[in-house]
Amino acid sequence: MSQLALDTQVSDIVTALPQSADLFRNLRIDFCCGGKVALKEAAEKRGLDPKEVLTSLKEMEQKREMRESIHPSSFGNKTLIAYIQEKYHADLREELPLLAPYIMKVARVHGGKYPYLLRVQEIFKTLRTELLDHTDDEDRNVFPLIQKFMENPTPALKEKLKPHVFELEEEHDNAGKLLKELRDITGDFTLPEDACGTFQIVYKRLEQLEKDTFDHVHLENNVLFDRVRAAI
Repeated sequence: MSQLALDTQVSDIVTALPQSADLFRNLRIDFCCGGKVALKEAAEKRGLDPKEVLTSLKEMEQKREMRESIHPSSFGNKTLIAYIQEKYHADLREELPLLAPYIMKVARVHGGKYPYLLRVQEIFKTLRTELLDHTDDEDRNVFPLIQKFMENPTPALKEKLKPHVFELEEEHDNAGKLLKELRDITGDFTLPEDACGTFQIVYKRLEQLEKDTFDHVHLENNVLFDRVRAAI
């Protein structure tokens, strides 16, 4: 969003850069009901330096754009693993805890009118646990084993690694099924007409989580694990 400026409305910033909601939330800047004000005015009301807030937002935007511009399928094994860990694993550890309170609030406030939001909350809790356990296992155990095997593909390492790859792909399938259910019950993340700002943020960030997870799984299943299978 190259139009980021002091006169950009807070609500427009969150629409284009959903993760900015975390910054506004920490700064106690209202991006929901009171979001139709310029960033400069919103920051000054909180006694903040508008330029400093804008700088933080631009850094967030640049970080996202830089990551999206990289094409990792041509990376070597060590670089590819580091890329997966930095872009996807680190992002999940940051995003999932930050997204949780928004989902909890929307389910609590709107779950009576839209009961499927309670199931959205359940799916998210399951996804959060499974994805964090999955990435932790990869970082601690599987990825170091892959690097060791690719550098020295001995029969012993081959037998040790094979079940891990199968198990990880099975876990990827399970995450895919949960994401499919999430998309189905939300009608392709279609917001009801009375959706508030927090409701909108939840859908935008869940859809981004879906995209990032599919990209993440593709790189592991169809690039990294394919290389392992070729060596096996």
